[in-house]
Amino acid sequence: MALLAYYNNNSSILEAGCDEAGRGCYAGAVAAAAVILPKKFYHPLLNDSKQLSEQQRSLLAPIIMQEAIAYQVAFVHEVEIDAINILQASIKAMHLAIEQLSVTPNFLLIDGNRFKPYPFISHTCVVKGDGKYASIAAASVLAKVARDAYMQHLHLAYPIYGWDKNKGYGTLTHRKAIEQYGLCPHHRKSFRI
Repeated sequence: MALLAYYNNNSSILEAGCDEAGRGCYAGAVAAAAVILPKKFYHPLLNDSKQLSEQQRSLLAPIIMQEAIAYQVAFVHEVEIDAINILQASIKAMHLAIEQLSVTPNFLLIDGNRFKPYPFISHTCVVKGDGKYASIAAASVLAKVARDAYMQHLHLAYPIYGWDKNKGYGTLTHRKAIEQYGLCPHHRKSFRI
């Protein structure tokens, strides 16, 4: 099924798609992106980032950044995740990304079913929206690529956890490393094993 270009039929309404990456991880920040695409944007590969290979995401990200009307990625780090919980941290990261857009959207398309209203901009939540709307799919790609690069960087300081491969998710390798070496400062303590 082809992704829908927009939610509102009114072509003068600028929509920003929003999505996050890293919500279910044991370690590292959660990343969120907000993307405003031109109404006619189309790329045959664009889809929910989880349906794409790393190579496909790496190919798409610069195209999205070049052709978007505006985009932004924001992070909320593990200390704050532990303080406010992962859902609130994900929503905060989306708010930060929206706040930093160079163009203010008229409407927000949010992936998922939970969101706190952003001041003065109406929104709708779309369950599995990253597989339905191009702007949310684009946000999912940018959030995932940015977060993967961030985890790759952290891996250099903490190679024992294998973050270059698992990106902080709770894989068997990651769990065994935690059992053997304990937690590091980048682990979310709310996910303590």
